[in-house]
Amino acid sequence: MTAFRIAEAARLLGVSDDTVRRWVDQGVLPVTGASPAEIAGPDLAAHAVRLAESPASDGRTSARNRFAGLVTRVQVDGVMAQVDIQAGPHRVVSLLSAEAVAELGLEVGSRATAIVKATNVIVETSKE
Repeated sequence: MTAFRIAEAARLLGVSDDTVRRWVDQGVLPVTGASPAEIAGPDLAAHAVRLAESPASDGRTSARNRFAGLVTRVQVDGVMAQVDIQAGPHRVVSLLSAEAVAELGLEVGSRATAIVKATNVIVETSKE
């Protein structure tokens, strides 16, 4: 399972490290028990969705056509798949082959970047 350190979780959510630490201290965002503290990918993805649905979300992003975020849903149906990425307050949905989903190792809670060009969305993963 993918897990993220505090600083990386903060960057993916578009908030400060201190904000993530406060959420952890308040029990809003659970940690895995690792040292240093890590947040499980599925827990971080669920929190990203809650933030995006919240009217308090400020929509800050420095991205132009690249949306780095967390995979919040993967639906495979035969040869095609739908992948939802929550990038801060933005939800990006991509339709791609089931083979590509498997090759990229996309699963709920994994890190991914949606690259938007015209009407196409290309999904890439990083090895961080």
